[in-house]
Amino acid sequence: MEIGLHQKMLRELKEALKKPGHKWAMVIDNRKCVGCYSCVVSCAAENVAPPGTSLRLVYEAETGDYTEADRFFMPVNCMQCDNAPCKEAADKIEKGIVTKRPDGIVVFDYEKLKKNKKAREAIMEACPYNVVFEDKGGFYTENTPVLEKYEEREFFDIKKLTRKGNAMEGTLRKCDFCIHRVENGLLPVCVTTCIGGAIYFGDINDPNSTVSKKVRENKTFRMYEENKPNVYYIGFKTRESFVPSNIEKCVECHG
Repeated sequence: MEIGLHQKMLRELKEALKKPGHKWAMVIDNRKCVGCYSCVVSCAAENVAPPGTSLRLVYEAETGDYTEADRFFMPVNCMQCDNAPCKEAADKIEKGIVTKRPDGIVVFDYEKLKKNKKAREAIMEACPYNVVFEDKGGFYTENTPVLEKYEEREFFDIKKLTRKGNAMEGTLRKCDFCIHRVENGLLPVCVTTCIGGAIYFGDINDPNSTVSKKVRENKTFRMYEENKPNVYYIGFKTRESFVPSNIEKCVECHG
């Protein structure tokens, strides 16, 4: 991350909050991602996610074959799509479960989702980015001498929430660009903890903002661009259709 850029983005964010018409976007330079997973861990902690869950992922990814293979890390989170497939799917079952805010953020109604299995299934199937997660309950310090209070602490998105007594169990969760932080003049936690300086955030409607300049000055791509996602990637165009790497995939080729 360029020296002073965090402070610059903070100033831009605070200025954007003062005026109507701002629209939040994220730019991820996946050439800079070192695969440290600090964004994944900080996201899980900030949003009090259950064991085995974070609201963002970093894939070990690859594209190309043999001598032209490209192996890299690909951070992903909710893309806050303008044409959100999850909203379209949910609306067919029940209106108001998924809403699109004027600032571009897509929001889930957790309580309604807990009560509507069909909507949960439709949303999970509709999201092409695989960044919607079921809260299956449970705590890291469960079945230890003390269930630590921080696992049941209050946390925020568009309202005050808690996982006390597994209150969130059964609903679906996803990234919301850390609404609670942004609306209080702070950058999303993944931006502040990225040691590679790979993540940028701000008002895409401001032509002078950092994110607008990054998009304008670099070759960018958006995954499934027909959904009009508000997460832009800087990197190589071939990485648009990346394949997450795992043991099963290796076995397919190498036995």
